[in-house]
Parts: sequence; C-alpha cells; structure tokens
Amino acid sequence: MKHLLLTFFTWWNSDTWGTRFFTWRKGEFVGTDEFGNKYYKERGGKRRWVIYKNLAEASQIPAGWHGWMHYRTDTPPTESDYVAREWEIAHSPNLTGTPNAYRPKGSILTPEKRPEVTGDYHAWTPGE
Repeated sequence: MKHLLLTFFTWWNSDTWGTRFFTWRKGEFVGTDEFGNKYYKERGGKRRWVIYKNLAEASQIPAGWHGWMHYRTDTPPTESDYVAREWEIAHSPNLTGTPNAYRPKGSILTPEKRPEVTGDYHAWTPGE
C-alpha cells in the first residue's frame, strides 16, 4: 500500500503513474545501465527519458547514456561498443544535503573554528 501511494504522489521515487502510463503507451525500451536505470525513447518520436531504479538523481546517469539522453549521439550504448575513456572517473554520488557533504573551514556545520581576521582588509566607506 505504501509503495502504491508513493508512486501516486511522489516523483523522486522511481516513476509516477503518469510516467508509467506514457511509457506503456508510447515508450520503447532501449536499455539498462549498471545502476539499474531503464532508458526509453518515444516510438516514432524524439523524446527520450530515464526511469531511475531508486531516487531520481541525475548524476547517476553514466557518461555513455548521458550522451544519448542529451542527443549527442543517436546510438545508445547498448547498440554500440561504448568504452569509457581512461580519463573518465567512476560515478560518485551527489552528497549535497547529506552529513558527508563538503563543508569548508569556517562553515557553521563544522566543529573547526573560523580563522581569525588578519587585519589586512579595510571596508570601503563613502567619501574616502
């Protein structure tokens, strides 16, 4: 019951009923990536979309599929011998909003104290 309500009212948990209906009616399955995301294209049309396995996080699309999704290539990685370049790094999740997010020195969320002001800054005042 909970899964049914989540797919009915939330867009960030995989797909919604509207997406599911559109995919059933007009979608053509293209392939799946290593994260379990499923890629579709519109039959006889130009639309392309992804149904994420878990949370809808755009940074989870691998480089080969990203190129296909953004029309950089018309051939999806499943139909070509796509090999990642040696300079491409593996996916790392977007940590923004999590406890593991980057926090610079002086942030109110770090236990470190902010560095003291050195005194080399003079505020501008009108008339100077």
